Amino acid sequence: MATMNFSVPDDVRAAFNKAFAGTNKSALLTGLIRQAVEERQRQKRRARAIARLLELRGQLKPVRHSQVARARRSQRP
Repeated sequence: MATMNFSVPDDVRAAFNKAFAGTNKSALLTGLIRQAVEERQRQKRRARAIARLLELRGQLKPVRHSQVARARRSQRP
């Protein structure tokens, strides 16, 4: 297992120690770091998906409002 060292303001450290007294702080921080990594990965996937959708959108021909309205009407019961 690796060790990581971070500098945090004294007030943050004191509040953390008070809030999580009696808790396995290493396990807690490991969980928080995992969540942060997963969130960053989700953000990157979203950004790639959006970029791809915008790229595809740029390749489509414009459609007139009347064509959209006709397609909608054709799908209604």
